[in-house]
Amino acid sequence: MLQVISGLKGYAIEASDGTIGTVSDFLFDDKSWQMRWVVVDTGGWLTGRKVLIHPSAIGHADHLRQELPVALTKKQVEDSPDIRDDQPVSRQMEYNLYNHYGWDPVWGGSYFGGYPNAIAMPFSAAPVFGGPSVAEAGGLTTAGDPHLRSAAEVTGYHILASDGEIGHIENFLVDDALWDMRYLIIDTRNWWPGEHVLISPYAVKEISWAEHQIHIGEAREQVKASPPWNPLDLIDQDYEKQLHGHYKWPGYGW
Repeated sequence: MLQVISGLKGYAIEASDGTIGTVSDFLFDDKSWQMRWVVVDTGGWLTGRKVLIHPSAIGHADHLRQELPVALTKKQVEDSPDIRDDQPVSRQMEYNLYNHYGWDPVWGGSYFGGYPNAIAMPFSAAPVFGGPSVAEAGGLTTAGDPHLRSAAEVTGYHILASDGEIGHIENFLVDDALWDMRYLIIDTRNWWPGEHVLISPYAVKEISWAEHQIHIGEAREQVKASPPWNPLDLIDQDYEKQLHGHYKWPGYGW
């Protein structure tokens, strides 16, 4: 099922034995467009700590209660590697999290360029005869992962078609099973007032992080001629097929 990502912010994260905190952000891989981490605000429980939950631990959302269940205990989360609010998320930190929870770094795959950035397989045997650890052999550092992006940060980025700007990112649609970014929701108010359009990551040609711009290969008139979309309507497979057929994008397994 496709979910508007901003609608999940504030949802309670429910462990098997109580509430961990609430969703504050999502971190995704800018190469695979797959969700890598859910950022959890733990409130006064683990003050000053950033808790990251891997999508593979998340169960089906309870939209009535605004909750996301996770296959974890509060003790597991409390004992997890410490990640401070003022630190970037590095590949070493991610490696430590995968090891602590036993999560698979290549879980899920992606439609947009294979698996997300695998850190280092956390299931390798311990080093023998004092040899280097997997992390040391892989050269992992404490520098921030350059491919890890905040959904909150990217919201508002300008979208440039091949012949001019069409609008800015207002939101994202995410698949809550595979946890990949299916569509960028574009507000076109300064070009096509009152309209919103969906752009698949398949269309993205270049991302200019310094300029806060995302370049796509389609022309403005092609975007304007795309199947109309109403943000109040649910998206079904028939609409997705029409949309992908219009742009000649590959499908999502259908």
